[in-house]
Amino acid sequence: MPEWLLFLFRSLGLFVIIFFFMRVMGKKHPATSPFRFVANVVIAVLTALIIMGVVENLAFGLVALGVWLVLPLLFDYLALRSKAVHDLLHGKETVLIKQGKIMEENLEKVRLTGEDLLKDLRAKDVFSVADVEFAVLETSGDINVMLKSDKKPITAFDMEWKVMPQTEPQTVILDGNVLHDPLTELGLTRSWIQTQLESSGVSLDNVFLGQVNSAGELYLDVFDDSMQLANPSVREMLFANLQKAEADLEKYAYETQDQQAKDMFSENAQRIHSLTEELRPYLLR
Repeated sequence: MPEWLLFLFRSLGLFVIIFFFMRVMGKKHPATSPFRFVANVVIAVLTALIIMGVVENLAFGLVALGVWLVLPLLFDYLALRSKAVHDLLHGKETVLIKQGKIMEENLEKVRLTGEDLLKDLRAKDVFSVADVEFAVLETSGDINVMLKSDKKPITAFDMEWKVMPQTEPQTVILDGNVLHDPLTELGLTRSWIQTQLESSGVSLDNVFLGQVNSAGELYLDVFDDSMQLANPSVREMLFANLQKAEADLEKYAYETQDQQAKDMFSENAQRIHSLTEELRPYLLR
């Protein structure tokens, strides 16, 4: 057999094997732990050596490759069943800051300097150690930070506001083509897309990306960057119309001389006001 053909068969065969085992090993990042990183490096090196024919005995090379492919799967399975095995393979997280105090002993254990700590905190948009309540070094090498209560951004929960639940936006148009599966999942039709495009004054073949959010609003990005799109907010328009209806009723109540009509307008204005306030968290962000 010609040498180039043997090289091709080895490459294709090992590609299929490695692809299969990488899929089985899952979606973990190569840097999840030092063990997984080293295992991936060894697998890559062994694969290259076998393809290039440096390992003269193909059987021995495949056995070595099999060991490094199968053992990580076995260890991952054992790590799921045993916390001790998990800690042995992947290590344990290390607390660097606790109750606002830097743990110097733990910094020495993980061989981090003060400058290293400050650099990693800046990477998390934290520029003052005084703002940090708790910080931990994960086994992957990342530092996760919890800010002190008075330094955290205010949320809707802190303000006791009701907010509308949101789901991930669905891409319904990509590169000028309508994607039917996400459109069906949203309960929308192609004619709805066409209506939205006509109201925005844009044709389908000029749309690079179209996404529908949880409120049913369509965001469009077109190929022609000089084109300005309105992208109206359905919720804001509804809120504005409710406020206008309330204002109109109050105006009618003020202008009319009929006491019965005045009471009717005032009562309905109050009803719309109550409805508007109830819907405010869902219509406005």
